[in-house]
Amino acid sequence: MTGIHWEEPFCGEGNNCFRLGTDNDGNAYIAVAGQEERYLTDSREALLALVRDIKAGKADHLV
Repeated sequence: MTGIHWEEPFCGEGNNCFRLGTDNDGNAYIAVAGQEERYLTDSREALLALVRDIKAGKADHLV
């Protein structure tokens, strides 16, 4: 792995901000903004599903 390329943080109203990242091998990452060294990794599809649920208000307590 050559490194994680982080996107700009996403911040919900009154919630923690989180960042999504990818590497050159096609892995996806999610971390609380400012704590990128402590991340979760999974398939890109799984993390996108999580983000969609968070944005829809279904899982905002997880972030």
